[in-house]
Amino acid sequence: MSQPNHTANLNNDKERCKNMIRQHEDNLKFLNSQSNRLHESILDLQVSLGRYHSSSIITSENGNGAFHTEEETVEQILKKENSAASLYSWLKANAQTSNLALTKDVVGVVATLAKVESDDLSRILSEFLGLETMLAIVCSTYEGVNALEKYDPDGLINFNSGLHGIGSSIGKRINGRFVVICLEDLRPFVGGFVADDPQKKLALPKPRLPNGGHPPGFLDYAVNMIHLDSKYLSFFTASGLGLRETLFYGLFSQLQIYKTRDEMLLALPCIRDGALSLDGGMIRKCGMFALGSGKEVEVKFPLLSGESNVPPNYIEAEDVVRKLKWENTKLDADIHREQQLLDYRKGNLTRHA
Repeated sequence: MSQPNHTANLNNDKERCKNMIRQHEDNLKFLNSQSNRLHESILDLQVSLGRYHSSSIITSENGNGAFHTEEETVEQILKKENSAASLYSWLKANAQTSNLALTKDVVGVVATLAKVESDDLSRILSEFLGLETMLAIVCSTYEGVNALEKYDPDGLINFNSGLHGIGSSIGKRINGRFVVICLEDLRPFVGGFVADDPQKKLALPKPRLPNGGHPPGFLDYAVNMIHLDSKYLSFFTASGLGLRETLFYGLFSQLQIYKTRDEMLLALPCIRDGALSLDGGMIRKCGMFALGSGKEVEVKFPLLSGESNVPPNYIEAEDVVRKLKWENTKLDADIHREQQLLDYRKGNLTRHA
């Protein structure tokens, strides 16, 4: 064979090899995109089913299946005598004083502004926030914060005005400091919402491990696992922001919720703003663990009604998860085979270079 023909054949072989490499790369790109979509679909269904499982174990402390209601939460707040939250709750319940100007801008006490699906979730979220925050009074504007407490020219508290003054007039005193949260001063979540979600949950990216997979046992972000009643769901600040993207994002940020402590610990590489598990595990923030047994929670979030939260077509959803996992196993095999072929073609091209 003449030298020109041999060179031409080599060039043709190289070109064919390059074309096959591009084809394998395109195949891998397509298969990986399909795999990612399957992973997302599987996780979405597992989150829905996982949240059902967490809500299906709701029980009361006395074991009779009763639910911790909003009224019970208010009763616990009222027992915190000499607290601002107790005084405000008393004023709110008193028909003669419910229209006081100083409380017009108050949205409520943190513990009464949301509900959750299970007692385990209520306990761990309430313990994470702590009693001081659970009893915090939430105001829409700084004007509302300013109305609650007044000061004399020397900067000392004027106990004859504001919430202190009202308390003194009815024989109730506020001892020590109390937390007030101003919604208009919080840094809100700036992303979007989950499409067509009636609760207006935040569109937060699902956590991913270094290998690209989603951590097992992940249920959702805490900010999306609270339920807002219609009166709070329809609440907006002057800037058009709701409670989820202001108050609760400010309190929880991207706090992650897992089924078990073991699963939470396996997810450490993708935990940034802390994590909780339904069996009592707590990571307050990256690198800061809370060990030991949980303490008894005095004031906690009320629970949703006893109606079952089973997702529509629950059995079908479980079957879909199984089928998607099977499809994903086949895709993984296809990806492995394509990768081997790609490596082989690249090796051939290198040898003929």
